[in-house]
This record gives sequence, C-alpha cells and structure tokens, in this order.
Amino acid sequence: MKITDLLKEETIVLHLKAKTKEEVIDELADVLDRAGKLNDKQMFKQAIFAREAQSTTGIGEGIAIPHAKTKAVRVPAVAFGRSQEGVDYEALDGKPSHLFFMIAAPEGANNTHLEALSRLSTLLMDASFRAKIENASTKEEVIQAIEKKEAELMREETAASPAKKKILAVTACPTGIAHTYMAADALKAKAKEMNVDIKVETNGSSGVKNELTKEDIEEAVAIIVAADKQVEMERFKGKHVIQVPVAHAIRKPEQLIEQALKQDAPIYQGSGSEAKTYTGSSGERKGFYKHLMNGVSNMLPFVVGGGILIAISFIFGIKAFDPNDPSFHPVAKALMDIGGGSAFALMIPVLAGFIAMSIADRPGFAPGMVGGFMAANGGAGFLGGLIAGFLAGYLVVGLKKLFSRLPQSLEGIKPVLLYPLFGILVTGLIMMYVVIDPVKALNDGMKTWLENMGTGNLVLLGLILGGMMAVDMGGPINKAAFTFGIAMIDAGNYAPHAAIMAGGMVPPLGLALATTFFKNKFTKAEREAGKTCYIMGASFITEGAIPFAAADPGRVIPSIIVGSAIAGALTMVFGIGLPAPHGGIFVIPIVKGNPLLYVLAILIGSIVTAVMVGLWKKEVKEE
Repeated sequence: MKITDLLKEETIVLHLKAKTKEEVIDELADVLDRAGKLNDKQMFKQAIFAREAQSTTGIGEGIAIPHAKTKAVRVPAVAFGRSQEGVDYEALDGKPSHLFFMIAAPEGANNTHLEALSRLSTLLMDASFRAKIENASTKEEVIQAIEKKEAELMREETAASPAKKKILAVTACPTGIAHTYMAADALKAKAKEMNVDIKVETNGSSGVKNELTKEDIEEAVAIIVAADKQVEMERFKGKHVIQVPVAHAIRKPEQLIEQALKQDAPIYQGSGSEAKTYTGSSGERKGFYKHLMNGVSNMLPFVVGGGILIAISFIFGIKAFDPNDPSFHPVAKALMDIGGGSAFALMIPVLAGFIAMSIADRPGFAPGMVGGFMAANGGAGFLGGLIAGFLAGYLVVGLKKLFSRLPQSLEGIKPVLLYPLFGILVTGLIMMYVVIDPVKALNDGMKTWLENMGTGNLVLLGLILGGMMAVDMGGPINKAAFTFGIAMIDAGNYAPHAAIMAGGMVPPLGLALATTFFKNKFTKAEREAGKTCYIMGASFITEGAIPFAAADPGRVIPSIIVGSAIAGALTMVFGIGLPAPHGGIFVIPIVKGNPLLYVLAILIGSIVTAVMVGLWKKEVKEE
C-alpha cells in the first residue's frame, strides 16, 4: 500500500484556518469525516486528544502528526493540512508547526497500512521533500511530490550501503504509530550521514518489525533503546545499552549514535539491572517510583473489584454479611466473601509480588508474594506489603550477585531452586522477626490517631489529600494520595479515601462546568472536550483535565487544586467514608454517611473550580 492510497485530494487542505492546536485537530477531523473516512467524528477526536495528553505529536521541524487507532475510523486514511503562518502545536523543538498529517487508523489496521505510515515518517525527515510540500501550489503537486519521493525511497531501500561500525536500536512508543517510526527514521538518516551501519527494530502497532537477530546483537558495538514502553531487554545481556525516551531519538539522534560508538554506557547485566538512561545530564533515572507503580497498577484490579463488591454488600446493612447479626443476608455474605475474603485478601501479596518482580524480574515474584502474604496476615497491612516488595526484590538482586560465583553447571537450578528457596526463606525470616510487629504497631497507632483526630485536623487532612489529587492529575503526587487512601481502606478507615475520590472528581467536572457556563472563554474544540469531562469526572478519571491544564497551566492548575482541596475538606466536615477505592458516582450510594452531602461536597468544589477558571481565562475570539 502506497501513501497516496491513504492521502487523497479530498483530504488535503492547503490553507488551514486553524490558529490553535485544538482547531487544527478539529479542522482535519472534519475533513476526514466529510470524506467518509470516519464512523464517529467525536469519538475519533477524543482518541486524538487522548493521544496528545500522553505526549505531543508535534515532532519538530515544523511537522505534527496527530494520530489515533480507534473503532471510530471506518477506513484507514491520512489528512494533510498546511498553515503558512504556523501554529503553536507544543512541538518538541518549541517552534511553530506548519505541516500537519493526521493519521486515522481503524482498530483492525493491517500491517501493510502501518508500513505505509512508517514510510510517510521517513519522507518527512528529508528537508528538501518538506520544502516541496511547503511550496506546492495545488493539491495535485502535493501528491506528485509524495509519489516521487516514495519511489526514490523504495529504490534506496533495495541498495545496501557500506558501513564502518554497526550499532543497533529499538524504538517504541505507547501507541506505536508515529513516534516509533519517526525515531527509527531519525536514527537511520543520521547514521547514513555519519557512515555508521545501523539496524533499527520498531515495536509498533503491527508488532515487531525488522527484529534484531542473535547475530545482529553479537556484531553490534552498542544498542540504543529509545522507548516509552517495555521492550524485551534480556537479549542485550553483556552489551553496552543506552535507554532513552523515544523523543530523544527524534531530537538528538547524532548525540545518541556518538554515545553508542564510544560505548559510553555500562554493560547490561540482565534481570535486575538497569542500563544507563540518558536524561540530558549526568544523572540517572530513579527506579523507586517505577517499581512502586508496577505494584500498584497490578494490584488495582483486585482493589477496585473487591472493594466495590464489599461496598455493595453494605447496601444490605453494615453487618449483613455476619451470620450472627440480625441483619444477616446471604447475598451480602457472598459479596463479602468474594470481595473481602478473596480479592481483597490478594491485594497486598500482589502489590509486594509485582514490586519485587519489577526490581528483580521473575525470580523476585515468589519471595515478594510470600512476604506480602505474611504482611497481610500478620497485621502489617499495606505498609508491610510495600516493605516486603522492596525487601524481596533487592534481596533477590543480592542473591543473583552472590550466586554468580557458582559454577556454570549450576546455572539451570538458580531460577527453579536457589532463588525461590533462599529468597522466600530470607524474606520470610526478616518479615517474621524484624518487620511485621513494628509495622503492625505503627499501623495500629496510625489508625488510633486518625480515629481520634479532631474535626480541625481532619479538615486539614482532607484539604491536603483533595488538593494532591489535582496537582499532577494522575502523576506521582496524585498516585501518592491515592495509594495512601487504599492503605487507609485496608486499615479500616474510610474517611481519607472519600476526600481523595472527591478531590479526583473535581478537576474534570469543574472544567466541564466552566466550558458550559463560560463558553466565550473556550474554543469550540475545548467546549466539545468539556462534554467528555462530565463523564470522566463522574467516573473518577482525573486525567480528563490534562488537556485543559496543558493548554493554560497558569490559570487551570491553581483553580483545580483549590476546588479539589475544598471538596476534600468538606467530605471530612460532613463525616463521609468511602469503602470502595474507585467507581465515581456509581459508588456514591454506598458511602458511609450521607450520600447527598458527599455529592454536595463534590459539586461545591467543582463550582469553585469552574468560577475561578471562568473569571481568570481570557475571552477567546473564533473566526
């Protein structure tokens, strides 16, 4: 499939009217919709904005490639738009974007289609080709330029060029459509210019392409891993490996290639080790947050499913699950047994197991699970599970180093005997005799402290937790508050998480209200996005506020923090408790306390945010 099979004259706009990023997306989506390429324009635009919330698709050099892979697309297509004045698209190089290629990929996009899109990214790396597109006076000239350049590229790909040194690279982004291929092409183009032999593996939507072989890895002097998602790393054991975000390969390919040629990176040691991560300075990325989030993200399905089942059981009565209570109901007992006795019982072991696995790979999983199980049954709770996960993970890393001195003939028994035996034994002993009792005492003290807090202190706690949920909308601070709330649910104190969920619902709901009642302060695209925020806010998806915060952080972020903090404080004033860790409006009926007052707290916080945003933002003039 050629690029011109996807890009037609009817999907080309030589003179975009758009003045903002949102307007560009809106205008090009309209073009695709009019051309009959979409099933649902609004759903497609939501998918585009969701991708932009992850990271900008303005890749620099005056180019932006907004893209989405969604069932809202009827047939694969590309829309091209050109802006002579340029649009601030939040590009990686900070410069205005002039050329916009919007990629619409259906959920079942085949490999041939995605390969054609990767060729488009290759074409755009050529400055002379971009100049032809910029200066084309007709739509036909645009298509002719693409056809000519694509033919040249296909001829070049058949010819092998001599090289002096060989390096390898792997590129991958979360959606695997544009950034993956742009990074690959930037590296290949710069390597050709530097007379360096390079092979690049792409981990895109259609799977792994140009996969690196064992022979390739053996011949290479170093490997560049430019990825924003997990890729297979064990194959690089014993080689110099540089790990960077995919954007660095697009922006700084020469610097990475030179670093690889100099072998300016430690040798990758395999499971439990981390290659040097280029950050633009001499520093290295820290793993604590990554390991913690790996545990929390794998734990959440158990927490959410189990917690909501427990909460539903309370509808029959707070003690309806107890056969000895007058309010006993067999359905409530079944819900409690499944949610609390099974799903919730696995919460802490799963948390600890996946933290340990993130640190030490598979050998860390069993010791982490056992340590977490001991923490849960010993009363050490959530905090004990965290300690167990990190303890088991780093303990197994130490065992790997210790057992590396054993004869090669014993290599096969390490993962099936030595690591689980000594990992579980030592983790268990430390948990049993060192960790559990002090942490249990700490948990009991914290529970007593929270239960005995005065109203003023509870309000202050709610104010802080609610505000934390809005600071980075899904980032480390938000996750820290959410994790604390889960720990408190596990400890039997439901008040903190009520403040946390209220604080997390306010940002999208407040912005939705602002787009409704202060329409002149928002673009058409923002008003449309505001409608989606009603659903996201009601569902406790704080990330719905990210596009608004990214577009106007100075006004939006303070407004949502204030609104969220007020909502969190009010839940404490109203004496609300939340036994379910997630669910938004769907779990409000089963809160401990008055559900209507909980709704009131959320509404007040949302209104405060809406009013602050509406008063601070400047009026938008649309043509």
